Amino acid sequence: MKKKKRDNTVFVGVRIVHGAFFRRRRRLLHDSLPLLLSVIAGCLLFVLAVLSFLYPPITNNHLHLSPFNHRIGVEVGSKLENEIVFHVPASGGSAGRHIWTSRQSNFYYGCSNASDHFLTAAVSTHPDRYLMIATSGGLNQQRTGITDAVVAAHILNATLVVPKLDQKSYWKDKSNFSEIFDVDWFISYLTKDVEIIEQLPERGGKAMTPQRTRVPRKCNPKCYLNRILPLLNKKHAVQLTKFDYRLANRLDSDLQKLRCRVNYHALKFTGSILGMGKTLVERMRMKSKHFIALHLRFESDMLAFSGCYYGGGEKERKELGAIRKRWKTLHARNPDKERRHGKCPLTPEEVGLMLRALGYGNDVHIYVASGEVYGGEETLAPLKALFPNFHSKETIATKEELAQFSSYSSRMAALDFIVCDKSDVFVTNNNGNMARMLAGRRRYFGHKPTIRPNAKKLYRLFMNRYNMTWEAFVSKVRTFQIGFMGEPNEVRPGRGEFHENPSSCICESSEASARGDSKAEIQTSTSQMNDVENSTDSSEVDEQFTEDDQDWPETDYTESDVRIGRKGLPDGMDLDSGLLKSEQPVLEEIFSD
Repeated sequence: MKKKKRDNTVFVGVRIVHGAFFRRRRRLLHDSLPLLLSVIAGCLLFVLAVLSFLYPPITNNHLHLSPFNHRIGVEVGSKLENEIVFHVPASGGSAGRHIWTSRQSNFYYGCSNASDHFLTAAVSTHPDRYLMIATSGGLNQQRTGITDAVVAAHILNATLVVPKLDQKSYWKDKSNFSEIFDVDWFISYLTKDVEIIEQLPERGGKAMTPQRTRVPRKCNPKCYLNRILPLLNKKHAVQLTKFDYRLANRLDSDLQKLRCRVNYHALKFTGSILGMGKTLVERMRMKSKHFIALHLRFESDMLAFSGCYYGGGEKERKELGAIRKRWKTLHARNPDKERRHGKCPLTPEEVGLMLRALGYGNDVHIYVASGEVYGGEETLAPLKALFPNFHSKETIATKEELAQFSSYSSRMAALDFIVCDKSDVFVTNNNGNMARMLAGRRRYFGHKPTIRPNAKKLYRLFMNRYNMTWEAFVSKVRTFQIGFMGEPNEVRPGRGEFHENPSSCICESSEASARGDSKAEIQTSTSQMNDVENSTDSSEVDEQFTEDDQDWPETDYTESDVRIGRKGLPDGMDLDSGLLKSEQPVLEEIFSD
């Protein structure tokens, strides 16, 4: 018993000594812990400072991100597992289609001859009615006005005076009609349709003074006869101001065909512009059998007006914000919302990635129609890395050759128009006036491929591209682009702007009808994309400029088809019929060219 008691006493003593030792140790740790943590934090800060000095800063600037060789993985233990590699290849790979032509294009052709019921100018023109118009905007926006002015003159049985071009807009080009278009050809080609003269005649030895007024946007024939015909009968000469998109989208078939005769045949550039344009095309052909023309439309004015943001930080916000103040009536936009809804141009890098995914390799030659790109060479670098054969009119022509055009924005735009029209593939980075005009023209003259990015779908894909393989990215791009490649019947007749989709002027060959492999096949593939029609529907509206000096509220008549009778009046016309609600034009109708 004594021994056991002694052992217990020793055990208790050991526990007391052990507890005292560890209590002191814990107290020391507790007292020194803050100091230890401070030392560790200081070491980490020192390491981070060294790393930040050795490596370039991380930036959120989406404009300048390089697309190549990105690896994304999840760290497990000491190595990366489930690694995803987004590696952009140099070649385009197998596209599963011919990338330079449309397989269905041979079955369609432009057809714009007047029907036997269409009244000629000799029969319909009233001897004392003169219509003048003042166009608005840049070259291609003015082109829409000129085209529609001829149709308006026919509706009113009036003589058209050669249109005046806008010389006061953003582009400030002082060129007149005859310095851009062949005026003699314009008058002679349309002789049977509308009488056209170069200037108002004198009356009683004095020049006539036209009555200035304006029609609503999308004004149909009934609207013109209600509003303008009484003025013409009273004043004999009327000038319609800010004449762009002032004619209804949907018209009688013969009037639509007249639009096509004007736009695709009567409006021909002057000899000097055509000659220089031909030279540029020939030089591109010398470089390669096929080439792409890209309307990049990534200038600062476009980005500012659209209200989009591309990750350039406070510098970008200030620069574009200052430009945006030029348009006092523009309200603030939500940049993220604009991008999500597909209303922002793709960055040059994104355009390049889309083209590579569609099958175009780095050996492809690209002609870029663009002004000064926002961000300059740094912004263009990723696109040039993807497509090093990168050209523009300034790189394939000398300053001396361009001297007679370089001071005039419309003449320079005309050169780009010619090259884009003659290219094997045309890529448009926004749905503006030039894009629409060229899309319609390329459909009319053989359905040459015209690629329009499905920006709404592609935006999300670009944001998530580093979380997928290149192969998965390619598959999604090609799926999203169904219905956006300029194929026949992509858009149902009557949908979209007529200048972009001149369906009344495109006929199908009897061979295609007999084979039964054209319309049905294309419409079946197009139905895979539910949003194709919505993307080109002119009912998708956006904010617009507030127009000053309005003569009346900007209201529109219905665009239902109105057939013109023998006397030039709509069948069953009611001159007192009412107006329908206003239809705002989309953004690019007003601004971009």
